[in-house]
Amino acid sequence: MQSKTQPINTPVKTAGLPQVHEPRNPGMELDMDWVMGAQANTSAIERRVKSLPGRRSVKKDYQAAWMLKAITCIDLTTLSGDDTPGRVRRLCAKARQPVRADILEALGVEGITTGAVCVYHEMVETAVAALEGTGIPVAAVSTGFPAGLSPYHLRVAEIGESVKAGASEIDIVISRRHVLTGNWQALYNEMRDFRAACGDAHVKAILATGELGSLRNVARASLVCMMAGADFIKTSTGKEAVNATLPVSLVMMRAIRDYHARTGFRVGYKPAGGISKAKDAVTYLTLLKDELGDRWLSPDLFRFGASSLLGDLERQLEHHVTGNYSASYRHAIG
Repeated sequence: MQSKTQPINTPVKTAGLPQVHEPRNPGMELDMDWVMGAQANTSAIERRVKSLPGRRSVKKDYQAAWMLKAITCIDLTTLSGDDTPGRVRRLCAKARQPVRADILEALGVEGITTGAVCVYHEMVETAVAALEGTGIPVAAVSTGFPAGLSPYHLRVAEIGESVKAGASEIDIVISRRHVLTGNWQALYNEMRDFRAACGDAHVKAILATGELGSLRNVARASLVCMMAGADFIKTSTGKEAVNATLPVSLVMMRAIRDYHARTGFRVGYKPAGGISKAKDAVTYLTLLKDELGDRWLSPDLFRFGASSLLGDLERQLEHHVTGNYSASYRHAIG
């Protein structure tokens, strides 16, 4: 069954700043009845996602269009201890021109960029300078990333420093212990403080779902973070043993759908960690389309947290154009 998408010869608009401006999620009072009523039927969830790749496969021009869409939704990321300004500048150059010009010309597409560039705080100013004039936002990981166990006042202060340096998106990590002990009020209060510290910068709440113990906990943590004003909810830091998975994604997307149905506010979704193949990216996008609809197929409401994914997407697009696979080293990321 082929999913409807834009024709391959339709130019895709640049993915820097959102083309449609949704009102930000202001949050709401913590509703414990709603939170405690959230459940997750693990066997049903696993059956649902197991059938997805084959049932929603797309081919040829449709597949290429979905891969181009995936590129516009990537938070192109480097979060290594050996990051240097030179590496970050190369990454930003790739964000500005993520696909070789000859491939885009053959596809009849122009104006492609990634959704954002994501770095540690120390590299925010470098990334902002490298992306000046492009409209591509810089996201900074914060709040003691990846464990979130530094002193609380320092985690809040770190957000402010990254915003001051020019980050327009902040990826914060929640305290997993609040979820594991069922202290939902503490999680809500923490998220509200982080949201306030972000000011005008959008905040993505990283749940570290691989460390939350159950899909039910994922559902409840998703709701609490949205109630506290998260603009996005994100699966993982990419540093856990288990990162983004389709079952977790289904649970989080349905929490987003429920939140929108009750409040009228759309919250974004970001799977991160372990998504490195083009076919997996298309599967995530089709799940998103099924569960949340076409409006979420946009970088202001959906992002991939990835780096190596872009290389495989570009490689697959070259195969679509030429009929030949090229070596991965011909599609360097940064």
